[in-house]
Amino acid sequence: MPLRWPPARSAGHRSHSPVRTATSSSPARRCRPPSRRPHWAAPSPCPTTATDPPRSPRHPERGTTVTDAATYGPWAVIAGGSEGVGAAFAGQLADAGINLVLVARKPGPLAETAAAVRAKGVQVRTLELDLLDPGALKELRQVTDDVEVGLLIFNAGANSYGHEFVTGDLDRVQGVIDLNITAQLALTHHYGALMRERGRGGIVLVGSLAGYMGTADMSIYSAVKAFSRVFAEGLWLELREHGVHVLELVLGVTRTPAMERAGLDFSIPGLNVAEPEDVARDGLEHLPHGPVWIAGGNEAAAAKRSGMDRAELVSRAHAHHQRLMGR
Repeated sequence: MPLRWPPARSAGHRSHSPVRTATSSSPARRCRPPSRRPHWAAPSPCPTTATDPPRSPRHPERGTTVTDAATYGPWAVIAGGSEGVGAAFAGQLADAGINLVLVARKPGPLAETAAAVRAKGVQVRTLELDLLDPGALKELRQVTDDVEVGLLIFNAGANSYGHEFVTGDLDRVQGVIDLNITAQLALTHHYGALMRERGRGGIVLVGSLAGYMGTADMSIYSAVKAFSRVFAEGLWLELREHGVHVLELVLGVTRTPAMERAGLDFSIPGLNVAEPEDVARDGLEHLPHGPVWIAGGNEAAAAKRSGMDRAELVSRAHAHHQRLMGR
């Protein structure tokens, strides 16, 4: 597979521009009772209770500004970084001075996005790669082993096969599983371990509302996206004490080339359609707070399919498990 990149510059060229995040000037959130208030929420008029789990000292408060290059730089890997949401992430990270490794299968869109973000003054390496290839991680390491990767964005998961399960092709079903689970785990394991050692970094796993409910002819895709969300919640618990932020960025209908190729009709009255730039911005703003963020104004749709706040739920469940284990 073609590898394209210039040699890394010295650390003296690192930028420390911030990525836009929620600030103290953001509109005040509605007061929620303790049973519905996530453990990381900023102080509010709501009374607290002794049952609220403690806030991690390494977990940033909402309303703080994250210096992006210092926390998530100097390099970011975007798997699925050639178009749509991946390209939007690339542009916003380039604006913040983060160097980029863009990984994608399609050479045309990959080269186009690389040229656009390189024009912003950052270094860009590209790798034309199918993450289903057996040696995918090895090839990716050839591009990144000589640089410090502070951010991994896994945006490569897709529904490459929609079919009724019992009459479908198991090899193609396995392809959906391998891309959305096996490849995601391999990249997260490699880069997450390095971030943990350094005590900083971020991991964004791009998910889908499909993971909140089973869907006919998409049963495997719904299942792998549910896996991704639950995995992100557990990983968030494991890495938050080590200064590594984890976020599952859940997307609904988003105006991307992939969805356009799939034939989605964005003109349906009442359909909530998000733009790639907006959901990418959501992901960068909410990465420090994890573990799950519903992008594109789809909070109500996700709530109907789930229940209580995920950060609160997994934190309380974790505390209960620790008590059961005598820790």
